[in-house]
Amino acid sequence: MFHLIEETTSFITHRIGDFTPEFGVILGTGLGKLAEEVEIDYQLMYANIPNFPISTVEFHTGKLIFGTLHGRRIVAMQGRLHYYEGYSMQQITFPVRVMKALGIQKLFVSNASGSLNPAIRKGNLAVIEDHINLLPDNPLRGANDVRFGPRFPDMSRPYDTEMIQQGLAIAQEKGITTHRAVYVSTPGPNLETRAEYRYMRFIGGDIVGMSTVPEVIVANHMGLPVFAISVITDEGFHEDLKPVSLAEIVEVAAAAEPKMALILKELVALQQ
Repeated sequence: MFHLIEETTSFITHRIGDFTPEFGVILGTGLGKLAEEVEIDYQLMYANIPNFPISTVEFHTGKLIFGTLHGRRIVAMQGRLHYYEGYSMQQITFPVRVMKALGIQKLFVSNASGSLNPAIRKGNLAVIEDHINLLPDNPLRGANDVRFGPRFPDMSRPYDTEMIQQGLAIAQEKGITTHRAVYVSTPGPNLETRAEYRYMRFIGGDIVGMSTVPEVIVANHMGLPVFAISVITDEGFHEDLKPVSLAEIVEVAAAAEPKMALILKELVALQQ
């Protein structure tokens, strides 16, 4: 893995020169268009980067963007990778390790999720303060390379408490309804049954999705502070649960995108 990351990083740095990103951003569902607000210096398609997996989700673009957001240098993944696409956990998290090797100091993650908590409604935003991992594998399984991090990384605070407070304060100042939430990560690609929604709420979850946790585990392994925010696209707490289509999820995410983008831009600008 270390040599693959070296090879990929060398390829990228050859193309971006002395551009050193301060922050990494994973533009999941609901933030793909944030790339339009970045003053772009370089763009690299995943398909053209050695060892890089290719996003197969139809509404995920699949490119690395290097540029400036609110005066800060970032590298953004426009299109993330998911376990349900058939990738291994190591492949899903490979881009995070590459971004760290390129010099990022913090990681910002976005996603779309369903609500397990009646207080959190469709169209709201939620800042993730903790998670429950129901995925069947772990990106750290196998031999540990101490050049990345320790064999048994601590996960008592997987999401940076200072950035959580800053993100919530920005949302309050802007009048954006935003909750604190525990995120449950599942394999997908199917949505959950009524019984599964009840179970996940019973074990302490507030929202549920199919991403984020692998990247957060690897970021913590490497000592990268993480901020994660989710747009709530559907509600799973109703006993008379109605079918939800992908088109509906994407529509709700797109409507909430400007609010999520505003919080993220303001938060990036605040970082030391």
